[in-house]
Amino acid sequence: MTPDRTQNSSASAPTELYKLRNKNGIEVGLLNYGATIANLITPDKEGRLDDICPGFADLQQYENNSFYFGGTIGRFANRIKHGTFTIDGKKYQLAANDGAHSLHGGVQGFDKHIWNAKESSAGHGSSVRFSRLSPDNEEGYPGNLDVKVTYTLTDDDELIIFYEAATDQPTVVNLTNHAYFNLAGKEGLDILHHEIRIHADYYTPADSELIPTGQLAKVQDTPMDFRSWKEIGARIQELGNSPRGYDHNYVLHKSPDKSALDLAAEAYEPASGRRLEVYTDQPGMQFYSGNFLNDSITGKNGRPCSQYGGFCLETQNFPDSPNQPTFPSAVLRPNEIYKSKTIYKFSTN
Repeated sequence: MTPDRTQNSSASAPTELYKLRNKNGIEVGLLNYGATIANLITPDKEGRLDDICPGFADLQQYENNSFYFGGTIGRFANRIKHGTFTIDGKKYQLAANDGAHSLHGGVQGFDKHIWNAKESSAGHGSSVRFSRLSPDNEEGYPGNLDVKVTYTLTDDDELIIFYEAATDQPTVVNLTNHAYFNLAGKEGLDILHHEIRIHADYYTPADSELIPTGQLAKVQDTPMDFRSWKEIGARIQELGNSPRGYDHNYVLHKSPDKSALDLAAEAYEPASGRRLEVYTDQPGMQFYSGNFLNDSITGKNGRPCSQYGGFCLETQNFPDSPNQPTFPSAVLRPNEIYKSKTIYKFSTN
């Protein structure tokens, strides 16, 4: 397999689209704008190919909207309460872009930057490595952060995402990808009939502004319980948040070896037969059912980005962990290397 690329342009920045293909017909399109998964084409049970990642059709939509379709999220994925945290007694103030809070890296997070890109091809698959230097005080975060994100598509139908980061000052880091999935492809109107299983007994409850309370709560006997296969829409109307839907961090089952890749979640769409498995070394995963999507934004194929048009399985550290002493630490210090890996594996039944 060898990657290829095509050039695009917009009013503000030139970009390139890189394509990874494997022997089974799977194709991944990657933009150097935001190190973004722009499309992901997989076969259904009949062998028909379709794009299963909702998103935008042109670059200007990625620039002008904040739905984070397929983008690399950083420096800190998810929310930080009041956009503040303290390291070694020093308080830092971040840009607030979600009410009073900081979300997904701030006003101009990693998904709103042009990344450097380098292609490679090896026996296990073809890859594109994106890199950028996030300068000291970008969005209020301390330290110069050297970041790399490598996408590899294998002939085993795995999309592997490997994150690396190094800093020259103590800072916080929590990287993820915000790909939306609709395993029905362009024929799927919503994801409520998708079946899903999440390997977690607990989640982190949040307040009305989606900031964690610091507690862990059992999923048992609640609408949060996806320990066995269940339709996404089965109990969605029982949720009290507005807009109604899932936007919750799950505490994943972890092996004693914290660096091991564990099965975090599985999803299945009966009509197409497509199945998705998610493996990660991270302690948490945000399950988001596309609650904030709305018909005012047009996506691919001229279709509106409707509510519940896609779901996300964002592997991550816990939200607001810099302010929650009982959560896993997200602090990265000089001479340390942040490393994280997530695998999306595709198949059909």
